Amino acid sequence: SSKIRNRDVQSADDVAVLEDCIDFSLAKTISQTEDKLQKGGLPDCLGDDIIPSVGNEIRAEAQIRLLKAKLRVMQEELDSVVCECRKKDDENQNLKSQLRDAEEEKSRLQQTISVQHSQTEKYKLLSQEANKKSEGLQQEVVALEKVLR
Repeated sequence: SSKIRNRDVQSADDVAVLEDCIDFSLAKTISQTEDKLQKGGLPDCLGDDIIPSVGNEIRAEAQIRLLKAKLRVMQEELDSVVCECRKKDDENQNLKSQLRDAEEEKSRLQQTISVQHSQTEKYKLLSQEANKKSEGLQQEVVALEKVLR
């Protein structure tokens, strides 16, 4: 970016300015084209790019400067878009990493839940067995109390 700015500053004299094209008038060109259309004749350059038709009125040097200026602007826009794409790619990679981490955490938590669920089932069975054993022992205590009386 700084290199581009330095290049722009150094070659600012290459930029087409209004003074370079004093003979050029957009209104005059449009008027001439409209006159030709009204007379029934089409302009010679209708299928061509607009620059060649303007090129007859702008010196070749000024036209080259204009194209260079357009090229620099387009290059700056391209650099800006490339920079934005890189930022989006970085953000995308960051989000992918976060997603991968979240999926790993989800998997780990599901394993923990599964282990805790199996432990809960195991303790329920142990509790049921302990309750049955307790009932059996209580019945035995009642029977022994009857024997002792």
